[in-house]
Amino acid sequence: MEGLESPYKGKTGLKRIVNAMHYSLDGLKAALRYEDAFRQEMLLALVLIPVALYLPVSGVGKALMVGSVMLILIVELFNSAIEATVDRISLEKHQLAKRAKDVGSAAVLLSLINAVAIWLLVLL
Repeated sequence: MEGLESPYKGKTGLKRIVNAMHYSLDGLKAALRYEDAFRQEMLLALVLIPVALYLPVSGVGKALMVGSVMLILIVELFNSAIEATVDRISLEKHQLAKRAKDVGSAAVLLSLINAVAIWLLVLL
């Protein structure tokens, strides 16, 4: 199917990297502006990451603690993307739309449980 490829896919080298950085920053700005859950999790990260770096645990422990918090943010971004895509397709209630949103939410929940488990295992 010709013509269905993004016109931005042909960019290479430094121009591609610069464009990708701009798109990524736009995504972070959008998440901070429109997604309450992402803002809450970002505030949590702004507290927990410095705490993890300050605590007297090994480098591996610090990495696990910081990584688990970053994973929450990453999963929340994916969940927000799923929700925005589903809403773009249709705002009608539909079983598959609900399933997609619920599965994304479940992924966020598992990332939160993962972070709690890692923090407990490192600290206890």
